Formats: sequence, structure tokens, C-alpha cells
Amino acid sequence: MKKILATAVLATGVALGAQAQAKKAPVVQQRAEHLSNQMARELRLNNYQTTKLRAINEDKVAKMAAIETKHAGNTQLIDQQCQGVCQERDRELRSFLTTEQYSNYFSNRSAYYKYDKDYAAQASDIMLVKSVQNPLPASARGATLSQSREDSKPAASRTR
Repeated sequence: MKKILATAVLATGVALGAQAQAKKAPVVQQRAEHLSNQMARELRLNNYQTTKLRAINEDKVAKMAAIETKHAGNTQLIDQQCQGVCQERDRELRSFLTTEQYSNYFSNRSAYYKYDKDYAAQASDIMLVKSVQNPLPASARGATLSQSREDSKPAASRTR
């Protein structure tokens, strides 16, 4: 009985972990999309440039999200490592932006970083509120974890 219960708890933990991983990807994608839209608007990018920017931002935002998750609570280390990722983005953007666009981007780079961080904080707050308002069900495919009939009997009746 204990083995079955342990297996059920383990299976539930694995399923919840996989579900949490599936939910992270859309948040990162939304975060990259949000930043890309803002940058494309302000820098007045054409379709080709916007497509390249979206790919770059999706990659860089995913890296920054991984850094934020790995070093949660250590804002100095997060900022330091995210600045390295932003420098990678700088090099990649230089290859296809015009001189004027890159100059505008470079002068507003810290504003874009803050814009992304603010959106990430807001998105994580929304996810927390949603998880509290709509917790995952306590059952899997109709099966619930509860005491077995033997476990629910008083101790005195089991010894007889």
C-alpha cells in the first residue's frame, strides 16, 4: 500500500513539474514578443528587421529568464549576467540595423532593459495570482489520493 501511495505521489510530482515547464515557455515567448513590439515601433523597423529582432529577443529573453530563475534573489548577479546577454544582443542587432536605428537603440538600451524587467515582474505576479485563484485539481483523471479502508479503521480493530 505504501509503495502504491509513494508511486502515486511521485507520478503527481512529475506531472506537475512537466506542467510547470510547459507554462514557462509561453510566458517567455510573451515577454520576448512584448519587448520586440516596443522596439520595432520605436526604432521603426521594416518587416525583415522585425522578424530578425523577434528571433534574437526570443533567444535572449529565454537566456535572461533562465538566469533569473537560477539566481533568484541575487539581483546583483542577475543584472551582471543579463548585461552580458544584452551585449550579445547588441552585437547581433548591429548586423542588420541602420546606423540611425542602432544609435537610437543604443541610447535607449537601458530603457528597453527596464521595460523588459518590469514586464517580467508583472507577468510573474499575474501567474502567481492565477495559480492561487485557480489551483491545480487534487486528482488525476478522476483518481484522488485518500486513505484506504484499512488505514481509516481505528488501530484497535486492526489488531484483532
